[in-house]
Amino acid sequence: MINYENILTDTIQQIPPSGIRKFFDLVSTMDGAISLGVGEPDFVTPWAIREAGIYSLEKGRTYYTANAGLFELRQEISNYNKRKFGIEYNPKNEILVTVGGSEAIDLMIRCLVKPGDEILIPEPSFVCYKPCTIVAGGVPVPIQTREENSFRLLPEQLKEKITDKTKLLILPYPNNPTGSIMSRADLEAIAEVLRGTDIMVLSDEIYGELRYDEEGHTPFSAIDGMRERTVVVNGFSKTFAMTGWRLGYALGPAPIIKAMTKLHQYGIMSSPTTSQFAAIEALKSCDSDVENMVSEYNYRRRFILDGFRNMGLSCFEPLGAFYVFPCIKPLGMTSEEFANRLLEEEKVAVVPGNAFGASGEGFIRCSYAYSIDNIKEALVRIGHFVEHHKKQ
Repeated sequence: MINYENILTDTIQQIPPSGIRKFFDLVSTMDGAISLGVGEPDFVTPWAIREAGIYSLEKGRTYYTANAGLFELRQEISNYNKRKFGIEYNPKNEILVTVGGSEAIDLMIRCLVKPGDEILIPEPSFVCYKPCTIVAGGVPVPIQTREENSFRLLPEQLKEKITDKTKLLILPYPNNPTGSIMSRADLEAIAEVLRGTDIMVLSDEIYGELRYDEEGHTPFSAIDGMRERTVVVNGFSKTFAMTGWRLGYALGPAPIIKAMTKLHQYGIMSSPTTSQFAAIEALKSCDSDVENMVSEYNYRRRFILDGFRNMGLSCFEPLGAFYVFPCIKPLGMTSEEFANRLLEEEKVAVVPGNAFGASGEGFIRCSYAYSIDNIKEALVRIGHFVEHHKKQ
């Protein structure tokens, strides 16, 4: 009989499964349960996008595309980023279309990281950065951001963690799970620390369109001198409610994109053709759809924020993405215990904060990318849970 533990690598066996998917899987088998766990828009992909995908199938466009993606799509990605954010990338050699933003993150890390290289990761942050670093042979170096600093990465924190082994900084803003943002001034301060070094930056900007402040999003590559060291990761899942279409992209210096394309070529070949034709339409004609979704998210954001504060849980005000990150420390439970007991007792799924790094302990992540009716009922149940356990 085969001993699979001897066959599988030690690295992959030691990496824990995603703390997000664990609660998603549990709630999917529980009658009457409400999930605030997964960061997936509850909106259906806008009709114009779906129609473009359907039309591409009707026309028989079911072939492979260029490894880097349809050139027309890369042109539209270039146009969109120039129009929205003022950054320019050559569609011929500075843009790669990937299977979701997650593939772009994995590709960049694997193309840059050598065994022993240190990767700086502000936490709490998305669950994939650390495992991808470990699989590539790198050493993840967490930087613990704090609620009192609005979960921003501070320049002095960055400076303190830099060593001669530092290869890459990951900038995950707007942030999942906290909803924290970095202003242009914040990014300028980070850039000042990086000037004069060879440290590269992976700027995960998948939530760039989901900002609720007046300033709006600034890509890190737009900061003076940072373009040459930055790969911007973005995609269609969050902005255009296209999670199941699995399409993202990377913007960066031609030599880095060339290397990422080579790895993508062998591992993936090309991103889904139907999704690429649909994405062209998204970039061309769906600004108003995005504006409507962002407006609705903003309403839900204010509603859920008030809900947690009214039940006596302090909650940092998120100005980006579609998550809140309330503090549950007064109840004397760990984040994991709170999430498990809430699911068992009230049938509401949230994600424990420690799934996003040690500094997330004492918090839970709740997504407001769900209908307002679901959010209202979830708040009633969470409020009942909190009131019950405050008395114990």
